[in-house]
Amino acid sequence: MAYTTIDDPSAYFQTKLYSGNGGTQSITLDGNSDLQPDWVWIKQRNNAEDHFLFDSVRGVKKRIISNTNDVEDTHESLTSFNSDGFSLGNARNEVNQSGASIVAWNWKAGTAISSASTGGSGTNKTYSGSVSTTAGFSIIAYVGNGTDNHQVPHHLGAIPKMFIMKNRSTAGGWNVYHHTQTASNGALFNSTDAYGGDGSMLNNVEPTSVYVNLGDSSETNKNDDNHIMYAFAEKQGYSKFGSYKGNNNADGPFIYLGFKPEFLIMKETSGTGNWAIIDSTRSFHNVGNHTLASNLDDREDQFGGGESVNGGSNKIDLVSNGFKIREASAYNNGSGDDYIYMAFAENPFVTSTGIPTTAR
Repeated sequence: MAYTTIDDPSAYFQTKLYSGNGGTQSITLDGNSDLQPDWVWIKQRNNAEDHFLFDSVRGVKKRIISNTNDVEDTHESLTSFNSDGFSLGNARNEVNQSGASIVAWNWKAGTAISSASTGGSGTNKTYSGSVSTTAGFSIIAYVGNGTDNHQVPHHLGAIPKMFIMKNRSTAGGWNVYHHTQTASNGALFNSTDAYGGDGSMLNNVEPTSVYVNLGDSSETNKNDDNHIMYAFAEKQGYSKFGSYKGNNNADGPFIYLGFKPEFLIMKETSGTGNWAIIDSTRSFHNVGNHTLASNLDDREDQFGGGESVNGGSNKIDLVSNGFKIREASAYNNGSGDDYIYMAFAENPFVTSTGIPTTAR
């Protein structure tokens, strides 16, 4: 049976490790397919430095930081999106410090959206973006109108399972919608806070296959401010956005994905906890525990005995069809606690031709 329409996930997502040189350099991605990234997320691993996020819709040199409330600013950090990677300038140590170990996560959208207007209540506003309906990923840069029922199209052609929004013009939090938590609850990508009631973010209305319905929150819909949204639909064998319940046991839960995960973010929803990030490039063997967190500037646990971003060793097996928790820890496996995740594939478990891939 055909399982996935994306036999080669590296055409849409890749993790890249590189060393900083203190000057300028071009970073070439090395998956099976060339990838011109539209969203590049960079984090230094061996020093405490901010997470730098760039995308092709906002344009080169436009930086936002996932672990702060800061507004967008302009730096020479990322100077071009290339056909097989990206280029770095010499203005920011965080992305190219000499001798530093650095990770970059790269997503492709690819089809431009321009000269479009929002709908719903209040004044229609302009938006632009980039989308891949094949990979279920879109980047939408929109202007807020400060009115409930402001409808911003996401262009995914399916109901999004998760999206992340940030006001670029006014300091404020990174609002995250996850379908398991409903539109009446929200959390911040730059905070440890549990999910809680926040109807102003999405007007208490679930997203549709066409648009996201915004409330009057200044963080997601401030009048005349510029905002950004990264939206994701689920694609079988390539991406999954789900939840699991902890058992407080070293033989923790197994979460079936239908693919070998390359990239994984986890967050407790029933209590406080960091947005833990693991990928199979840094954690290249099981048990994996090379952890960063979107809400912290902390260095990766594995460098120089740095503090754990979650108060545990983050022991996880990344296997051919999902992941398994390998420790009893409140941050990812508390007894009866609820957790969400966001995952992208390294390999599908079964290809489009029905051939199983090699197990890890």
